[in-house]
Amino acid sequence: MACRSAPVTMPSPTLLFLFAHPDDESFCAAGTAMTCAEVGARTVLVTATLGDRGKAGDPPVCSPEELPACRERELRDAAAIIGFDELHLLGYRDRHLADAPPDEIRRTLVAQIRRVRPQVVFTFDPNGFNVHPDHVAISRFASDAIAAAADPRWYPDSGAPHEVPRLLWTSIIPAWDAVDADRIADHPSADFVLDVARFRDRRAAALRAHRTQHLSIDRHFFNKPEIDRILAVEIWRQAWGPPLRHRPQHDVLRDV
Repeated sequence: MACRSAPVTMPSPTLLFLFAHPDDESFCAAGTAMTCAEVGARTVLVTATLGDRGKAGDPPVCSPEELPACRERELRDAAAIIGFDELHLLGYRDRHLADAPPDEIRRTLVAQIRRVRPQVVFTFDPNGFNVHPDHVAISRFASDAIAAAADPRWYPDSGAPHEVPRLLWTSIIPAWDAVDADRIADHPSADFVLDVARFRDRRAAALRAHRTQHLSIDRHFFNKPEIDRILAVEIWRQAWGPPLRHRPQHDVLRDV
């Protein structure tokens, strides 16, 4: 009788999301995380600040002194709704992320990258999507750490080097404007266009978990007449990675 080789079990792919504030993950990436988790991917979220200098809602959900703890609870609730496998809070000051000591945050992010060994990292584009200084800072720190994580000379005590196959940036097309964009597929910022319509209800629930941020969330999402269409798509731009055979792609894990 011929022997059969044992089936090879491939490790589950990992996606790493690096964002600046609580609610960034729900604005930008909830559908992507849920789509990939559905096919067995592991999803890890790193949030750099607690948004402690943000608004508390109108009427206020909490006092200014309570805002950091309140926003952390909101983030944990949203992350649970989305289904992230891990959530890590870095604890940097809101609106001062650019002042973080470069070697300190680089070491922290390199250790995370080498530990979880992601196939894809997601973060803001170099302009921070809306030029928010914390968004710009986390984009810069993410690229710096990804490069360092692949080089064994950096922090040899932080684990074996890992080369991230693909880095994706937020598109310059806001989710709430995508429904009005003429021919999204032809837009140079739309390298990946994901149909996340089946996760509309969970995306909405994750957004609503950020109660202190309801003013901006309502303005960009729930006060829009085409909210169902807005919640049905997420768009990403490839910073680097395997060459795309055509644009847009619909699977962020393709070829990695």
